[in-house]
Amino acid sequence: MSFLAGSVAGALVSGGVYYGFSSLMQSKTTQLRTDLHLLSERLVIASNIVPPPPASTRIVHRPFLTLVQSQWNQEVASVFATVAKWEQHASEWGRKLLYGERS
Repeated sequence: MSFLAGSVAGALVSGGVYYGFSSLMQSKTTQLRTDLHLLSERLVIASNIVPPPPASTRIVHRPFLTLVQSQWNQEVASVFATVAKWEQHASEWGRKLLYGERS
């Protein structure tokens, strides 16, 4: 009796799982078919293609930003030049201090 009850219970469970997956796949397939049909209609109905604007119109000129960047670059360049001068003076001072050179 338990063999028969176990077999029937297993068959019912596997049948339920099969039905669930089958129903899920069928509903997803129907939904995808509908979505693809709508997208296909939108592609067919769209008669004219709007081209993107030319690159020359998409370039945004920012004079203030350019001015700020150039000023920043000049300041950084002057800082590096000043540090290079200090380094040269420090090395000359160290050479004079160590080797007693007088110039």
